[in-house]
Amino acid sequence: MASPATTQTVRPLDTLRFDTSGPPQITSVIADHLRLLGARTDRPAQEGATAGTVAITDGTLPTGGTTLTGGGFDPAHATATWADPASGLVDEATVQAATGIMAVHGRRDGGPRGLAVDYAATATGILAVQGLLAALVGQARGGVARAVTTGADRAGLLAVSQYLAAAGADEGEAAELAPGGPPFTSADGVLFELETLDPGAWAAFWKALDAPADALRAGWRPFQFRYATACAPFPAALHLTARSHSWERIRRAAAAYGTEVCALRPLAERAAERAAERGGAAPWSLAPSATGRLTARSHRLPGAAHSGGPLAGLTVLEAGRRIQAPLAAHLLGSLGADVIRIEPPGGDPLRGMPPACSGISARWLALNRGKRAVEIDIKREGDRRRLRELAAGADVFLHNWAPGKAAELGLDSADLARVNPALVYAYTSGWADRIEDAPMGTDFMVQARTGVGEAVRPEGEAPAPSLMTLLDVLGGLLGAEAVLAGLLLRERTGHGVRVDSSLLGAADTLSAPALRRAARGENPRRPAGFRLPRATADGWLAPADADAHAVAAHDLGGLSTAEALTRLREHGLAATAVTTELSDLHHDPRFTGSISRDAHGAPAVPDPWSFV
Repeated sequence: MASPATTQTVRPLDTLRFDTSGPPQITSVIADHLRLLGARTDRPAQEGATAGTVAITDGTLPTGGTTLTGGGFDPAHATATWADPASGLVDEATVQAATGIMAVHGRRDGGPRGLAVDYAATATGILAVQGLLAALVGQARGGVARAVTTGADRAGLLAVSQYLAAAGADEGEAAELAPGGPPFTSADGVLFELETLDPGAWAAFWKALDAPADALRAGWRPFQFRYATACAPFPAALHLTARSHSWERIRRAAAAYGTEVCALRPLAERAAERAAERGGAAPWSLAPSATGRLTARSHRLPGAAHSGGPLAGLTVLEAGRRIQAPLAAHLLGSLGADVIRIEPPGGDPLRGMPPACSGISARWLALNRGKRAVEIDIKREGDRRRLRELAAGADVFLHNWAPGKAAELGLDSADLARVNPALVYAYTSGWADRIEDAPMGTDFMVQARTGVGEAVRPEGEAPAPSLMTLLDVLGGLLGAEAVLAGLLLRERTGHGVRVDSSLLGAADTLSAPALRRAARGENPRRPAGFRLPRATADGWLAPADADAHAVAAHDLGGLSTAEALTRLREHGLAATAVTTELSDLHHDPRFTGSISRDAHGAPAVPDPWSFV
């Protein structure tokens, strides 16, 4: 078992080494993140694999396995695969199809569509690293070495968990599920995203552009709920209005009336920005505190990791809004931490966001079930004092307030370090202060600004950010990974840690392969028709990426999905049925026993890891 204080440690995995093997799309993420966290490997990169992937050919590790050794720890092992082999899910395309990612991403287009990025694989790689970090934290706190398993199928279910919860609610959606959505196009051909949280600003912007009054009124609700529904069936008049004005005119109207607009940037432009950043910025940052050392109180319950998850006995304070920070805290709770959610007086207003299960928002439950709530008015000094008192007894404080808000309230990392020098202070932001003149740090604006809107669509299609909340979810995963890295660094150095993660980091992580292609001067986009499902007589099927060209030679339109899959298997081709109704996942044999219902009756996806 590791000593909790290794004074020469600068990064959480310094002095550790790793070996990894498995699907390159997954292991490239694992290898990149382990290196950034300080681990080293002597293994050469696999021929033809994504940069950063390490091949093991001597049989020392099981398929899809990653092992960390050294640093005084017992070996920690994680297995990351696509899915149970019996499920027929063999790669990114089939996982996206089965888990509902294609269905949700395709809502704005009127039918299922695959993401042209390896979203499930990227999430799986991050989950595997989380499992390894959690296992080492558990060891450092007195637990035994535990192996962890995860899979892309579980990562995919986690990614759609809010949409799945809504599909299983007691009532219908608050907004129509129908094709449509941004981006808009100006008269001079600029594709752009629009963002505002204020209905008055929305109305004033469109009035300034002479949009019909009935169209701007009808457009607000689908715009407001597009985060929840993954579609936004606007009146056509709004798109026509945008096309009648120049980009400069649209920018002036946005600036005048409190909305924000962002032109969709190409991947090549983001790749050039990345090249100008020294060494390329990591998706998170960790800064050990210079004051104080880990106290005996912070090592309470040294045997906690023996019962429950590896974070059992640790306390997380979460002051999160919407998705990013609440999801990060939800994952930490799934690993055993006690999560205390800081809510405003009267409770989080999103508890009432439709659709509901037993009177509580199904989407809110997907991110917040199992958390304890404490109501605190952060605008009042007396309540801020209560929050500092809670932080004095916590292990983690996590928030995603607006930039500068924590410092303004006297609740920044330096402020809380004075009451708890051993605290891991975590901030999940939009831009991490890395982009000049950045627009509002929301999912769709970050997708637009970083080239993700181009990366998710194959060649021949106009760029368009996905209306599935790709970066909010991936940002939550990175936030939890950063906290786990901070907890491990705290155990090894004896100091508290500040960790920062961002939607920008999520965007760069997701589009990393495309950015590397762009940096080499290659076409960063996937070929036309990439991951486009095939229609059958009664549904859709998605071929595995490697078999898509061969499957295209078969006429499947007159066959049922079951018949088409049988024919393809007879020809040695891999494919799977596309889930189009998320409620069907409850009874899908590819996920037998995986999806349950919580105490409120809301659908609940399984924890993404298993520890043994």
